Amino acid sequence: MKRISLILFWALLAFSLPGSVLAQDKTVRKIIEIGTTDNRTMEHDDFLANVIGGRLIGSAALTEAEAWVKEQFESWGLEVMVQEAGQINVGFNRGPWFGRMLSEDGMVLHFGTPSYTAGTRGKQAGHVLMEPRTRRDFDRMKGALKGAWVLLDAESNGMAIDWSAKADEKRAEVIAKNEEIDRENNEIRRWNYENRDAEPKPLKKYETAPALFYREMVEAGVLGFIRSAKVPLQVLYDRANCYDITMENLPRVCDILLDEAQFKVVREKVLRKDIFQLEFEIRNHFYRGPVKYHNVIGILRGSKYPKEYVMAGGHLDAYDIGTGAVDDGNGTSVTMEAARLLATAGAKPRRTMLFCIWTGEEFGLLGSKFFVENKTVPLDKISNYFNRDGGPLCATSIMVPPAMYDDFVEVCKPLEGVNPDFPFTVNKREGPAQPRPTRAGGSDHAYFAMNGVPAISFRETDPKGYNFEYREIWHTEHDIFNKTIPEYMEHSAVVTAVVMYGLANLDHLLSREGLYKE
Repeated sequence: MKRISLILFWALLAFSLPGSVLAQDKTVRKIIEIGTTDNRTMEHDDFLANVIGGRLIGSAALTEAEAWVKEQFESWGLEVMVQEAGQINVGFNRGPWFGRMLSEDGMVLHFGTPSYTAGTRGKQAGHVLMEPRTRRDFDRMKGALKGAWVLLDAESNGMAIDWSAKADEKRAEVIAKNEEIDRENNEIRRWNYENRDAEPKPLKKYETAPALFYREMVEAGVLGFIRSAKVPLQVLYDRANCYDITMENLPRVCDILLDEAQFKVVREKVLRKDIFQLEFEIRNHFYRGPVKYHNVIGILRGSKYPKEYVMAGGHLDAYDIGTGAVDDGNGTSVTMEAARLLATAGAKPRRTMLFCIWTGEEFGLLGSKFFVENKTVPLDKISNYFNRDGGPLCATSIMVPPAMYDDFVEVCKPLEGVNPDFPFTVNKREGPAQPRPTRAGGSDHAYFAMNGVPAISFRETDPKGYNFEYREIWHTEHDIFNKTIPEYMEHSAVVTAVVMYGLANLDHLLSREGLYKE
């Protein structure tokens, strides 16, 4: 019954439209038909997440994903621009990782290692020590460090331990302060022999670069360092050093982020002086570079305004603790499917449409920044850039400035009949405009917005109440395919295609009046 009503709706509408508009509406109907009967959004995401997997800058997986996206765009008849956005000295590939506690109450360990950190040399087992906090502590235990795993008194933030010279300078400052505190505490201990109410002063920590005696412990022969990490594990990369790593100065010891509950168990055993070992096998592999990374952009060339643009995008790179199915296989797949729907429907837009699969978002918005700062297209000729880089939710509305409202109402009309479960609304922004942002952040829309380009994206919601929580997957081991929501992503691809096509066929660019408070 719903399908018959939808067909009747389009049939009645056709009688009241002029020829050029009728052709556009025919294309829109085709987009919706394909999008509701042969939607392939999840096929794209399945391939990215489950065939290719985590797609870190410098990894063979990202290089493979770039080639695959280009191949897909070309197979749909799009022009393709591959834009080199940067390179890294050394590549990094991740293999499997395993760990266990060797004791009567042994257990399999739940952990991860930041990208661009060392693996083990096969299976490596060793005893466990707490890290030294003062020079006196280090001198007392330096002989026992060889072949040991060292527990650090610092909770993980997902990043690798900073072993740069700059971090060592900070460590030296903390060590010097701790020397003073240690001398004072020695006095307190002597006095406390008679007066036990006095407490020693706490030693200082350097949270952003833990392991105060990092280099000394590495030289002493430790197997690696272990920090406590909240679950689900958030495991990132060596932000401070990855671009400075060469094949001649590769990391030498493991950097392990261990489930906080298990860390607590291990720590208690160390403090009790229990006899046990931890065994790890971590297959982190480096390969000779430089390894280049690229934006891959599909192009539907405009027939009347070829040098004006409507754009959409998501980022291809993803952390490799998971498979990047949501962040941002979701955005990449929706953008790719919008491109396929338009191409398959035979869309002939007046304005050029760009489907941007960005690189290096997780390393600092590198791909979109390169595109904007190199003025790949004239920024004043971009009508809008739609970014998708959140949860696998449903595009259900958009909030626009008053000057854009009528245009968006018009181009969004065809969405009324697509899926009654997901009604779409256009909302007019109330109140004054916000200042144009001056700092990058968030996602790939940032550099567009900083340069005054409209970067208004769809509002994405969970209308059926599937209880998705973005923080659960954000850069964690839970960013996997079964956290996606197919019906939301598939519908969002249709919404993206229809709205982009409508904007591309306006006889004017969207007004920027009131977009930002200048």
